[in-house]
Amino acid sequence: MTWHLLMLNVTVKDGERALLTRNGRLERMLAPGQHRLFDPQHALKAEVFDVVRAEFPADRYAVLKAARPDLAAELFELVETRADEIAIVSLDGRPVHLLAPWQTRVYWKVATRIEVERVEVSGDPHVSARHLTMVERNPRSTVMMETVVENHEAGLLYVDGRLVERLAPGRHAFWTVGRKIEVKRLDLRPQAVEITAQEMLTKDRIALRVTLTAFRRVVDPERTVATVPDVDAWLYRLVQFAIREAVAGRTLDEVLSAKAALDSELRDYVRARLAESGVEVTELGVKDVILPGEIRELVNKVVEAERVAKANLIRRQEETAATRSLLNTARLMEENPLLLRLKELESLERLVEKVGRIDLHAGNGQGLDALLTQLVRLKAPETV
Repeated sequence: MTWHLLMLNVTVKDGERALLTRNGRLERMLAPGQHRLFDPQHALKAEVFDVVRAEFPADRYAVLKAARPDLAAELFELVETRADEIAIVSLDGRPVHLLAPWQTRVYWKVATRIEVERVEVSGDPHVSARHLTMVERNPRSTVMMETVVENHEAGLLYVDGRLVERLAPGRHAFWTVGRKIEVKRLDLRPQAVEITAQEMLTKDRIALRVTLTAFRRVVDPERTVATVPDVDAWLYRLVQFAIREAVAGRTLDEVLSAKAALDSELRDYVRARLAESGVEVTELGVKDVILPGEIRELVNKVVEAERVAKANLIRRQEETAATRSLLNTARLMEENPLLLRLKELESLERLVEKVGRIDLHAGNGQGLDALLTQLVRLKAPETV
């Protein structure tokens, strides 16, 4: 916009429009092109706007509409929302803006096709799949929230603090206008809970610490959410109470020797108190029993003494069995001289195996015959 002598020169490009005012009052709109306007007093002013997929200030629209309602209707599209609706504004077929309740926006429509889809949100809070594809995903949106429920999860939908339904796995979106939407997701897979050791006293007043492991899973999500604020914390405290009660009624020897009975008692105790919570404890057992240093040394000494005594007993039993076997063998040899002679030959054979060379001499000139016949006799010669 330039002045030359008494003329105002205004250039409006394609995709633009100019609003011409005289002394602040709107006269007309200037279309694309070159405009030469007679303005000896410099009273004219041209304001150029980009009109392609563009907005116009709503307050200026209200002033323009009051002065020139015909021009306002020709140039602009007014979009207003009520208290219980939102509007999806598409520019040339592309969803661009999402208007919350009680919002007003004005769009140039001389070069852009304006489409408005209004959605009633006071009833069903679910966002349809078609609307979800049109809405820009914004985690800070004040009109919509989105969540994803995995295959191993249960999603519970709460509207204004009231449980409405259980959601199937998948993606879900909800209108949050005029209501509080909350989705609680619970993992349905088995979870391990480690109960760390705390010092406690046995029946015989010996301090020890016990660590446990519990495996739990949610079987009734609705009941669990309604009765237990924090499943793991509640189970942790419950198992602590159970182990304290079980250890306090047993001696140290009973705790160390009856682990299976202790595990069974703990499971029964915990399951009885979890029956109405929708949580199932599949396994629960003692992992470690930690004794004080001096008690541990004493226990080790007792165990060592028991093992030594058991080893001595086994050795004595074996010696007794060996002696009994020797006695039986001696009796057999006494009753059967031939058996004794065979035993002597067996001993001789073992002895010969360890000798590198043996020289045998047969006396009386009998030679090899004496070596073969007189070296070993299985029967003594008869006396006359």
